[in-house]
Amino acid sequence: MDPRASIGKQVRKLRLERGLSQEKLAELANLHRNYVGGVERGERNIAIINIVALAHALRVRPARLLETLF
Repeated sequence: MDPRASIGKQVRKLRLERGLSQEKLAELANLHRNYVGGVERGERNIAIINIVALAHALRVRPARLLETLF
């Protein structure tokens, strides 16, 4: 599986578990809603700084977003 898709699925799963909209997650991570949507769809080659921002917004360690890669 494409690593972008794996990370995107994990972001979406965690976002939904926390009852957050893409818009709210983007706000918490200081990112644009369209960017978050692109990440979730596996369209974005997400930078480390944005992995960290999303992880903090989701209240998880950044490694949690990457664990599906291994």
